[in-house]
Amino acid sequence: MAALADVPTHEAFMWPIIERLKAHGRSMSIAEMLEDVSQHMGLGEDVLTVRVGKYNELAVAQRMGFARSWLKLAGAVDNSQRGVWTLTPKGAVMTPAELAEGIKQVQRKYVRKPQGRAEEDEAALIVAEETAADWKDQLMALLLALDPSAFERLCQRLLREFGFIKVEVTGKSGDGGIDGTGVLRVNLLSFHVLFQCKRYSGSVGAGAVRDFRGAMVGRTDKGLIITTGTFTADARREATRDGAPAIDLVDGDALCDLLKDRGLGVTVRMVEEVTVNEAAFADF
Repeated sequence: MAALADVPTHEAFMWPIIERLKAHGRSMSIAEMLEDVSQHMGLGEDVLTVRVGKYNELAVAQRMGFARSWLKLAGAVDNSQRGVWTLTPKGAVMTPAELAEGIKQVQRKYVRKPQGRAEEDEAALIVAEETAADWKDQLMALLLALDPSAFERLCQRLLREFGFIKVEVTGKSGDGGIDGTGVLRVNLLSFHVLFQCKRYSGSVGAGAVRDFRGAMVGRTDKGLIITTGTFTADARREATRDGAPAIDLVDGDALCDLLKDRGLGVTVRMVEEVTVNEAAFADF
């Protein structure tokens, strides 16, 4: 079993992130980046499941987040509110040496180095957009602590919030992992959907996707797997394999975003900004 020491440092992720952004048209979502960069770096499933911190966050995801923060401060990447990261024109022409120098410059600006503090602790002092990960870590800890039946009911509620009707949790044993059914109506069309809820911190492999598809045969062509964990690269390929009914996958990171979008257990506080327009008083 892998330990935290086996997980690459945040510095080790920086250049691979640049490389893979170039390979994907200069933009990737956080979930895509986690999967693609990990595969590019040859990280095994044992390393990908190592967790760290009081909220039990995936260590690879955490360190990749630190890497993105440094890259953003160096002007190499940028991100949208939707969690899509893009390679900037500056980042697109950077060499590894130029990137290293740029990172050193922002480190001198943003990081104070107390005596005896480890480099990984220094990375946590970054002033950047990745603070959003904190609420996801906290939410994930709560989801993992839920009783399996409670998690199924939460997924049931979430599906209803997104327009599903006739959502039922079956939870029958020996049913190929099918936890429930629902109907999604899109304009004039209705789709019968079977779903599975996996509440655990590990990775869902290709075998689980194949078993779920087997249980779908003759019942529906639409399937959905929701997990608090992650999906292996093989699982994602299996979900969209040619010639087989496609299965939609929702991992832990996406699940947090969906709960936030519908305000289920997550409250977003908007900060009011008041600006006085002096020119508006000129005509009085």
